[in-house]
Amino acid sequence: MSTDFLQTPLQFLKGVGPRKAADLKRAGLVTVEDLCYRLPFRYEDRSRMQPIASLRPGAKAAVLGEIKSARLSITRRRGFKIFNAVVSDASGAIRCTWMNQAYLADILHPHLQVVIFGDVKLDSTGLHFLNPEYELVTEDITGVHTGRIVPFYEKTGMVTPNMQRRLVRSALDQLPPAIPDILPADLRARLQLVPRRTALEESHFPSNEASIATLNAFRTPAQRRLIFEEFFLFQIGHAWRRHAAGTELKPFVPKVDDRIRAAAAKILPFKLTPGQRQAIREIVDDMRRPQPMHRLLQGDVGAGKTIVALLAALVAMENGLQVAFMAPTEILAAQHYATIARLLSQSRFRVDLLTGSTPGLHKHTLHAHIERGTTNLIVGTHALVQEGIRFHKLGLVIIDEQHRFGVVQRAALRAKGLRPDVLLMTATPIPRTLALTDYSELDVSKITDMPPGRQPVRTLVKPESRRDEVYQLVRGHLDAGRQAYVVYPLVEESEKIDLKSATEMADHLQHEIFPAYRVALLHGRMKPDAKERIMQAFAAGQIHILVSTTVVEVGVDVPNASIMIVEHAERFGLSQLHQLRGRVGRGPWESVGVLLYQAPWTDEARERLKALATTNDGFAIAERDLELRGPGDFFGTRQSGLPKLRTGDLVRDRDIMEEAHREARQLVADGGLTPELQQFVDERWEQQFGLIEVG
Repeated sequence: MSTDFLQTPLQFLKGVGPRKAADLKRAGLVTVEDLCYRLPFRYEDRSRMQPIASLRPGAKAAVLGEIKSARLSITRRRGFKIFNAVVSDASGAIRCTWMNQAYLADILHPHLQVVIFGDVKLDSTGLHFLNPEYELVTEDITGVHTGRIVPFYEKTGMVTPNMQRRLVRSALDQLPPAIPDILPADLRARLQLVPRRTALEESHFPSNEASIATLNAFRTPAQRRLIFEEFFLFQIGHAWRRHAAGTELKPFVPKVDDRIRAAAAKILPFKLTPGQRQAIREIVDDMRRPQPMHRLLQGDVGAGKTIVALLAALVAMENGLQVAFMAPTEILAAQHYATIARLLSQSRFRVDLLTGSTPGLHKHTLHAHIERGTTNLIVGTHALVQEGIRFHKLGLVIIDEQHRFGVVQRAALRAKGLRPDVLLMTATPIPRTLALTDYSELDVSKITDMPPGRQPVRTLVKPESRRDEVYQLVRGHLDAGRQAYVVYPLVEESEKIDLKSATEMADHLQHEIFPAYRVALLHGRMKPDAKERIMQAFAAGQIHILVSTTVVEVGVDVPNASIMIVEHAERFGLSQLHQLRGRVGRGPWESVGVLLYQAPWTDEARERLKALATTNDGFAIAERDLELRGPGDFFGTRQSGLPKLRTGDLVRDRDIMEEAHREARQLVADGGLTPELQQFVDERWEQQFGLIEVG
């Protein structure tokens, strides 16, 4: 048979048909290859047959015997039937009962040999099997469902795990003994990877000598081979794109000399930390290369990413290039503009702000300044990517909180220049594994230390019943002249209820708890100018307690805010809680984050809040969050850069992903891309990993 069999649509596989094919397609299984690469999610040892006389209640067991009798009983319940069979071996007999499975009367007849597997039950009539799995015995008792180590698959529509087992067995039986391997031979030899055909067979139907623990940890040689193959193919696409982008040269390559170093020293408001110095060194080294920079700058809230980005901007501007600085909200854009304009006030560079609410006449003037090049640095929101904007000489694009922008918006801004350098920034520490998927084409810089004077935020986890004690703590901060945040979650299903709760809470705090202080409410449904007024009043100290249902708009820097209460903390993700907590502790005072939870709470919620209370390290928190929530929920629904995986798991298999990343980059750097790999990247890569919308 031709190896094209792997590309055969599943509906042509015996036993599938159009209806099952439609169910399988919904699970992403279209071809025989898709089916073969969808690994079981667990394995169960059904290989050891026990004598019936040795069975004990409460145990799982497999027995091999002969059906002595079989009878279908009709019950008083309308349409409900019970099928009973008695199975015996040389040591004894046992009753097997199946509820509402009348069709078994046509399959399980007296005198047939059968393997039974299931939980052994005990009732007033003695030991019996209830709804066990069964398999009729042919000459070979090593069946598909019993008598062996059995694979379990997730249910797909009407396609049960048993059906999938049969389909996979049928597909593997039709594969030739050897099939072409897309992985280069020298790579397979060096990493001691088992052949592809062997890996498929042993991942689905391992020998009975295989270790169940190793199988369920997905660490057998066969499983590792298939997981590595998938990760390697994913990484080879990224590595090739990175390599192809590196062949493009930018028209303006910045230089750095003593004059520029002196200009940078002049605007620095404080001494850089070692982490900031390392990050700026990596960024500027990239900018001085002829290829466009594609770099991600990671650092916790308050780690000083903005000053690092500003120093990179200064290098570009001193070389006659323009800089675009894009932020996701008007509030954040205004904050960045204020900071940058202040630091550059003594320089010769013009800084402007452009957002959706910039008045029409002023907007028209700004467009002209940007096109003529008299604006050196433009800070703005997605308004920067609008069609009417033309840059004179755009050399550097900086995108803050980049995961909040769509890929199209990021690309549109980059397209405004002639292959400009691109610096993405995020205060959401991204676990290494996710950085290797969503940002695999980028180089990554991390600022892991904090500027001097920043104190770690003390985090307390308190139940709702201790609310009065928490209010006393808040009063102490307010009496000392500080300010407070109270943050509410906003869950889409209960948005109206949550908004009502937050509104009532703001009234309650104002009139009954803190009448001597001014309380204000901020929520996502308010008009932008109303939000702006409240945030500015809070930043100016005119509002003492800010009750907010939003998370992102709390991004303004208010050093005087020293305490935050997070209501219903059990409903927030770990990284989200860490982001919120970073809004306090920006001044010289001791700051506190109080996580109020409502019982009953889940074990996972308890783990999240405990993790947050024990560390302020955003990178450690991000890794823990990934373990608890999984990659799909880490970024939320906005993110579309995660690959669609068939065999690998980004949390469980992070070590294999790291190895695949290294090997793929090395292979591309050495020019060792085989024709087969090149064809895969060109024709199948985006479709296989579900990345068409990202490209």
